[in-house]
Amino acid sequence: MKILVVEDDKDTAELVRNGLVSGNNTVEVANDGANGSFLGRSYEYDAIVLDYSLPKKDGLMVCKEVRDSGRSTPIIFLSVNDDQETKMAAFERGADDYLTKPFFMNELNARIKALNRRPILIGSTTLSVADLTLDTEKHIVKRGSKPIHMTNKEFSLLEYLMKNIGVILSRALLMEHVWTADSNMFSNTVEAHIRNLRKKINAGNKPNLIANIPGRGYAIDTPENLRKI
Repeated sequence: MKILVVEDDKDTAELVRNGLVSGNNTVEVANDGANGSFLGRSYEYDAIVLDYSLPKKDGLMVCKEVRDSGRSTPIIFLSVNDDQETKMAAFERGADDYLTKPFFMNELNARIKALNRRPILIGSTTLSVADLTLDTEKHIVKRGSKPIHMTNKEFSLLEYLMKNIGVILSRALLMEHVWTADSNMFSNTVEAHIRNLRKKINAGNKPNLIANIPGRGYAIDTPENLRKI
């Protein structure tokens, strides 16, 4: 998953970032509310971890602006305040969850995963295309019965492709969702990772499941459906 952390305390931000990265997530950090609001409104994230008290714009304003922009990204507030009035203010602005500081990273990770399971039908954590499967919880990828080792970035890229089966995803969109905003848009990192994915999932002369659509981007689907794109 790609997660935005909006936190002005550098020690807390680093603690949260490291904890989320260790869970195989891509993490971007904003150190004030103005930047957090801009990123939250401008880019696609799987979750936003939002501090309540921030410089430039407080968490309530950031949450409101993200929601007003049409984004439905799950938002979890972090705050030292545990009073009912403060919590209600956050939920009224569009928060999905509220966690009081100090907190345990395993609880934050669990809450983020719970929020991202909500839209998935019948609670499934497995994505599949033909005989390729990806378990979003266990971080296991298989082609048929054969496990495939993936780096964290390869896994994130494949997960995003598989969540959008049959959809042509532009290079810019893949960069936005899988990499951080400060990544070099002019590098060949997307192409290199797509090549690596193909080598791994096509090993043993398996049919190709990832198509390069010239001038448009990439798509994953069954061989039959890819021929129709």
